[in-house]
Amino acid sequence: MLHEFSREKHCLEQTKPEEGPKPTYPGVDIVQNVLSNMKSHVYWLDITLQTQLRIDGHPSVFTGRGTSYEDCSHWCLAGAPDTWNEMLYAVLLGNRYYYHL
Repeated sequence: MLHEFSREKHCLEQTKPEEGPKPTYPGVDIVQNVLSNMKSHVYWLDITLQTQLRIDGHPSVFTGRGTSYEDCSHWCLAGAPDTWNEMLYAVLLGNRYYYHL
């Protein structure tokens, strides 16, 4: 039986998402603070929590660095980067007049 990624750093053949919510990374709070104080309008698509909860959003054995390092995100379709692209596309379509698409 495979252990959860959070316990064993192992995502190979995992089928269930991580349980959440997870604590936010310190960098997320810093970015949010900086963006909220900017004079120019900036849209930040925060993918942190969505990626944290995906088993395939973590490193995996397929990187060529041996079995101690995993990178599931680039081998699972649709993986985390594919989901980021879909989210960005949805934002751009929702703002298509603003972005002149």
